Amino acid sequence: MAERDALRYTPAGVPHLAFQLQHQSRQAEAGGNRDVEVVMSAVALGDPALVAAKLEKGQAIAVKGFLSRRSQRSDYPVLHISQIKLLADQH
Repeated sequence: MAERDALRYTPAGVPHLAFQLQHQSRQAEAGGNRDVEVVMSAVALGDPALVAAKLEKGQAIAVKGFLSRRSQRSDYPVLHISQIKLLADQH
């Protein structure tokens, strides 16, 4: 996790957290290796939001979810997280 907003609750009482994920890896491409780095907006609702609210900046996680656009008027992608798994320290 790179950055996060404050944990909020929907009018129905569902936890909601918006944050930035930072991904770094080395990927095979065209017979060689490529270093990949990207920061992506993410949002979690319900239990995943409560888990994400407790994460420390830079903590290694694996996530599952789906991509959607930020709003009906924006094509900017946001990862909607349905599962978060804590990983062993990668440092």
